[in-house]
Amino acid sequence: MSGAIKQRRAPAAPLEYLRHWPIRTWLVLVTVYLYAPLVTLVAFSFNNSKHNVVWRGFTLHYYALALQDSDLITAFGNSLTIAAISTLVSLVLGAMTALLLWRFRFPAKTAFEGALALPIVVPEICMGVAMLVFFTQVMPWPTSLPWPLNLGAIIISHISFSFSFVAIVIRARLASFNRELEEAAKDLGAGEWRIFRDIIAPHMTPGLVAGGLLAFTLSLDDFVITFFTSGPETTTFPIKVYSMVRFSVTPEVNAASTILIAITVLLTFIALRLQGTDVARNAAGGA
Repeated sequence: MSGAIKQRRAPAAPLEYLRHWPIRTWLVLVTVYLYAPLVTLVAFSFNNSKHNVVWRGFTLHYYALALQDSDLITAFGNSLTIAAISTLVSLVLGAMTALLLWRFRFPAKTAFEGALALPIVVPEICMGVAMLVFFTQVMPWPTSLPWPLNLGAIIISHISFSFSFVAIVIRARLASFNRELEEAAKDLGAGEWRIFRDIIAPHMTPGLVAGGLLAFTLSLDDFVITFFTSGPETTTFPIKVYSMVRFSVTPEVNAASTILIAITVLLTFIALRLQGTDVARNAAGGA
């Protein structure tokens, strides 16, 4: 009887496929719209031509030029230094802020949460102008401190908007925490520090990985805020690429951008693998 029912329902499969074709078509169009520019950029980075208008053949010459450009390498090193320092500081501040908002109740908590989201919703151009005025008129001292490569103002600017993203990601992760685990640990005599180290911190790890990756990528490719807070001796990778694009979009620019895309994709892959490993370990521990 069941076989007969299955045979009668089998012809409905093509109808189901045809019924959902608008959604499938829209999904394909959105995917092409999002990724076609990136694919084009990567493809023309191998173009054996000084211009990107006509395909002249395959070459790695412009990758060699990009890797031999000392100014471009210096700018990329500056961006990596800024991203690394701002990510570490943002992780600490973001984790502390997320724990504060998740664990405690205090006056003006709602106002504090709104202020935390302010760097995210404020347009970057406004944030950049505000940072410029702050460092030139109010507190010019960060630029005179012995920061790595004289990047103090940029690092502080990146921390000011990165830690908000980190705090929101970790706060969302903590929302799924089972407080019964904490109560059971207290019943067994565990102190606050041990509860945080053995229970809360492992639960936060996927959020820390995701927040750190988000902070790193936001800092690495930020242009607007960095443009307003950088000096003549503190060129970063996005600003250097912008200065190259002002003259013409050459395969060398495409090659440099492709290298940055490859590094970002690699970091994303590593972070997702680490996050998946942590989730699987926590699930195995809970079982």
